[in-house]
Amino acid sequence: MNLDNETLEILKRAAATWKSGFDSLPEVEDSSNHKNLDPILQRVAIKLHNNYPYQHPMYLGQMMKPPHPIAHLAYTLAMSTNPNNHALDGGRASSEMEKDAVQQIAEMIGWKNGLGHLCGGGTVANLEALWVSRELTENRLIAVSDQAHYTHSRCASLLGMDCRIIESDTHGRMRTAALQEVLDKNSVGTVVVTLGTTGLGAVDPLEEILALQEQYQFRIHIDSAYGGYFKLAENLSEYATRQYELMNRADSIVIDPHKHGLQPYGCGCVLFKDPAVARVYKHDSPYTYFTSDQLHLGEISLECSRAGASAVALWATLQRFPLEPHGEFSTGLESARSAAIQLYEWLNQSEFYTPVVTPDLDIVVWSVRTESASESSGKAREIFEAAAEANLHFALVTLPRKLVEENSDIQNWDQSELTCLRACVMKPEHQGWMPRILELFSHISRTTLG
Repeated sequence: MNLDNETLEILKRAAATWKSGFDSLPEVEDSSNHKNLDPILQRVAIKLHNNYPYQHPMYLGQMMKPPHPIAHLAYTLAMSTNPNNHALDGGRASSEMEKDAVQQIAEMIGWKNGLGHLCGGGTVANLEALWVSRELTENRLIAVSDQAHYTHSRCASLLGMDCRIIESDTHGRMRTAALQEVLDKNSVGTVVVTLGTTGLGAVDPLEEILALQEQYQFRIHIDSAYGGYFKLAENLSEYATRQYELMNRADSIVIDPHKHGLQPYGCGCVLFKDPAVARVYKHDSPYTYFTSDQLHLGEISLECSRAGASAVALWATLQRFPLEPHGEFSTGLESARSAAIQLYEWLNQSEFYTPVVTPDLDIVVWSVRTESASESSGKAREIFEAAAEANLHFALVTLPRKLVEENSDIQNWDQSELTCLRACVMKPEHQGWMPRILELFSHISRTTLG
């Protein structure tokens, strides 16, 4: 979002309305000193030039998506009071907005009476979900895919839990046969199912894992920090659509509004199907929980102080973009998915590249065609750097041989891993920009590899 005269005028009018709500208070002289603000902000603006252009469609590197103007403006407006959503006393309005926003996300999944809250991001959200699982399963081990986010093994270590890594198939999805082998030999308390891995955007086979749950009686935690909102998209594959349709059968779910939900960092969300898990969080804080008999969000959160402005921004965004099929928000997700398929199909026809997997969502990964793995990895780095010089920004990802070998032309595996190129095609604008991106990328490829 670019701040301009129109958006600043909108913010100015909203700030005046906010201020009018406190007209009954005595006037207080503004003690803030505005001296030297302009030159300092000018220096800040210049320092921020030392960034990749995360906001631009030519940036397809990491999971960076600019917040929508409504989120930006609502967040800024809320900072007039800087509310804290730990206790109702510290964030009365923003706490109500958080409860409403979280309920809307829960209803998108299909839960009417779940329990959840916002938090600093997916790491904290997953930590809380695994902590609750530990308490409810008597610390039985957890199982995660080798393509799941590394946060799960770190959280397990922090919580003193045994974490078993389950190998993935050539699509980057958890192999249920490998999971069953672990289930046969161990007492597994929780299986982490990833709907949208951060490396490949792969969707684990929730349908098959639910069948195993009936036999082995474990909890299912869905890490959908990146991919959760694709529940609304209608242009996924038949396979991916089936997995998303079953999300509501999980025990807990993590979704990050600060990824596809148009929010500023950090805004994660953890949800539990059974509201009775609140007993795990139970604690007392006599100097903060004194203003109301209603649920204080701090009573169901590991974090104490939490930014109420994040909740205000999310709530405002949901007023502008309701979480519904066929809506403007879901159309944006479908546009990103369509752009990713355009890139994938171009790579499939390219003389220089081979896609690693068919994308489940909007992340595309590909290798450079060469005879040896080391040469391919080196060429991928050359392309990465040459593209960045031309203001086209991708990312790099290192994958194990077993994941890429089947879809690779490499004959000499002189190393066990392969460095590939990766694109997060997550901005709705990418669909309109893709022809231009591909034209430039084609030129870069011919110049660097041809």
